[in-house]
Amino acid sequence: MSYSSLEECVNDLDKHNHLKKISNEIDPNLEMASMHLKEFQNSGKALLFENVKGSKYRAVSNIFGTEERGKFIFRKSIETVKNLISLKIKPYIFFKHPIKSFFTLINGIYAIPKKVNFPSYFDEIQIQDLPQIKCWKKDGGAFITLPQVYSEDVSQPGILHSNLGMYRVQLSGNEYDFNKEVGIHYQIHRGLGVHQKKSIMKNIPLKVSIFVGGPPAHTFASVMPLPEGMSEISFAGVLAKRRFRYAKKNGYTISTEADFVICGEISSELKPEGPFGDHLGYYSLKHDFPVLNVKHVYAKKNAIWPFTVVGRPPQEDSQFGKLIHHMTGKAVKNEIPGLKAVNAVDDAGVHPLLLAIGRERYTPYNPTRFPQELLTISYHILGTGQLSLAKYLLIIDDENAPDINHKENFFIHLLERVDWSRDLHFQTKVTIDTLDYSGCGFNEGSKLIISVAGSQKRTLSNILPQINISKEFTNLYMVIDGILAIDGSGDINLLIKDLEKVNLDGIALITYVDDALFVSQSFSNWLWVVFTRSNPASDLYGLNSKIINKHFSCSIPIIDARIKSHHAPVLER
Repeated sequence: MSYSSLEECVNDLDKHNHLKKISNEIDPNLEMASMHLKEFQNSGKALLFENVKGSKYRAVSNIFGTEERGKFIFRKSIETVKNLISLKIKPYIFFKHPIKSFFTLINGIYAIPKKVNFPSYFDEIQIQDLPQIKCWKKDGGAFITLPQVYSEDVSQPGILHSNLGMYRVQLSGNEYDFNKEVGIHYQIHRGLGVHQKKSIMKNIPLKVSIFVGGPPAHTFASVMPLPEGMSEISFAGVLAKRRFRYAKKNGYTISTEADFVICGEISSELKPEGPFGDHLGYYSLKHDFPVLNVKHVYAKKNAIWPFTVVGRPPQEDSQFGKLIHHMTGKAVKNEIPGLKAVNAVDDAGVHPLLLAIGRERYTPYNPTRFPQELLTISYHILGTGQLSLAKYLLIIDDENAPDINHKENFFIHLLERVDWSRDLHFQTKVTIDTLDYSGCGFNEGSKLIISVAGSQKRTLSNILPQINISKEFTNLYMVIDGILAIDGSGDINLLIKDLEKVNLDGIALITYVDDALFVSQSFSNWLWVVFTRSNPASDLYGLNSKIINKHFSCSIPIIDARIKSHHAPVLER
């Protein structure tokens, strides 16, 4: 069905047994988050907190907690969205399937936002009236975890040139003047930053509206990586099958279907924001970020406050990724010639690890297959939108390629064929994800492309090799075929010297970690530890390593994925 409000969605979830109501008073300081995490881990229902301590407003979480529930919420519009995205990328589809495309385009009327009068059902309130939800012990204060941050281009104002993005908002703590200031944390490659830069150049404050709640389509639109030229506001209307309704009040754009709206101005002032328990499974630390000077706060009568809890994946936000892939999977492939499939690995925190399958077609006459076009595709990937934040990009030829969603099989296929003297391609001193503290500075680190094509070169083993190494290295475990995990306190160069003396047939990759037993217990554990705790340029070593013409090669690479002193702390319940 089409929801005109968050409450309609909540009632529909209740009607179809997707909702659990909690009537007793619950503390927003850690307790609500703890209950949410437990429910999500059990693949449970959405939670409606009817009695939030310190606030008169109800709160709801875990709405998107399962893939099935996400598809249920958008059951009437998913196919329309997929078809519209296809038409954007391949307009000739209209002529191939005119009837189907006609009805798709008719639904496109929902893409046009509708201006209305400022409604009478909004009360003006203060920040202190909102549910002050704190999710992790070391968080710097209360945060909005599902905000829709709206801004306009000051050089080209108007809703059709706006940006709607999900950037976390800190409501309290640190140096913020409570009720008058909130923190806005936005990362690189985000539209809000573009708008703020233009406002700074014109020396005028940037007016920003933060919407919370409203139809679930509005929340989802704020995280959607849309094709260039497609508006989040328009997408929200199509996904909701209802035109985005907005009003103007005191010079601010107001979503009239949001449950809450915070209006204010961003100037060039910065204040410390954070820490915040984030989706990589670590705290993002305290850093200077823009301040929103709060001018007005509005709430619907009987409003509901939506929230989520992020942490080591998978969490509820992981389901956003699955829905996004379901809607736009073909769009990414069509945008990059030769690309067949991508998988931003959720277990590894999304941006740290990207798997890809491409077509190697440059020299089909050559009996020896090796990566050529795959490298062209790789650099295209690293120059495309959010994909550009990938830290490790592993790409294989589509010949006999496994299902990209079966991560273990992907790694086995790659490790059976990789040539470590040729297939490692580093980029140094580049930007990485803001939330990734494995690099050499804030937003700064390195990238590694591993490109593989050709026939099988080795047979991998899952039998732990007989290795005599120094006593500083204590535990050895096989993770999957070909991958060895070692822990200990010894210097990695000593480990390399030890391993260069022994037979490692069947081993193609070695990882040096803090707890080898932990990473061997599940492939998910290994993915999370190795790719969130390593910076390729500084943490990848190799047995029998050489640098020839500035190209690094080795017989077997070793990734040092131990926690370093500059890393962010791990989240703990």
